[in-house]
Amino acid sequence: MGMTIELPALQRTDAATPNASSARLRRYAGPALGLLLPVGLAVVWEIVVWLGWSTGRLVPPPTKVFATIVELARNGELSRHIIATLTRVASGFVLGVAAGTLLGAISGYWGLARRLLDPTVQALRAIPSIAWVPLFILWLGIFETSKVALIAVGVFFPVYLGVMGAILSVDRKIVEVGRTFRLSGPAMIRRILLPAVLPAYVVALRVGLGLGWMFVVAAEFMGASEGLGYLLIDGQQLGKPAQILAAIVIFAILGKTTDWLIEIATAPLLRWQDAFGRQSGAA
Repeated sequence: MGMTIELPALQRTDAATPNASSARLRRYAGPALGLLLPVGLAVVWEIVVWLGWSTGRLVPPPTKVFATIVELARNGELSRHIIATLTRVASGFVLGVAAGTLLGAISGYWGLARRLLDPTVQALRAIPSIAWVPLFILWLGIFETSKVALIAVGVFFPVYLGVMGAILSVDRKIVEVGRTFRLSGPAMIRRILLPAVLPAYVVALRVGLGLGWMFVVAAEFMGASEGLGYLLIDGQQLGKPAQILAAIVIFAILGKTTDWLIEIATAPLLRWQDAFGRQSGAA
């Protein structure tokens, strides 16, 4: 009788060990697979230049780009430019998310506000980012305020659309259930609307952050003396393609890192989802 009780427990322990090992392997294999394409392309281009099939003058090999990054880091320029760009993106992101979340929630929840606000917001969304530059310089000057305002504009629109669209797409039957249980307005938002909106809101935050990184380049074209966008212009004016590529690589690393941080920070809020993506990741 003792053997029949202990054997299932032993089998469960043995089964749990491979599962834990495979989960650990998947956790490290995902980032490694993501690095496979860029690292592979870099290695191929390095070999092409090394074999003399290309001069590498306009598109320098990865070793030269890496040497440029090391040189910028050694003389202290790299940290100064990164801090300036990160500060601008963070400030614009916070302002854009706050405005987009507030107006998107109002437009999604209140039909009259949506009819009043949404046509104007949709018209403003069609304006190219570069068209805001002379206006912001005229209104706010050429210093930091205009740069942060331009980034905030880029972040605002996807967050606004994401929040409003998510609220409008909430299943009406779920809302009716909340009304049947006589939930108050705040309780309806907290227990019905917020969980339903949260997945789309996280996607909107990530899209807004990506546009914030795009808009910071246009912002730093506005007479900036520091920042990664300044490095791009400086490299173009002085004919330094390695410096241009170094700035682009750093933009990519910072953009992916900040996107990953949002994904990590919001993951505990989305554990309740039984989504296809989770099943695919586990397969």
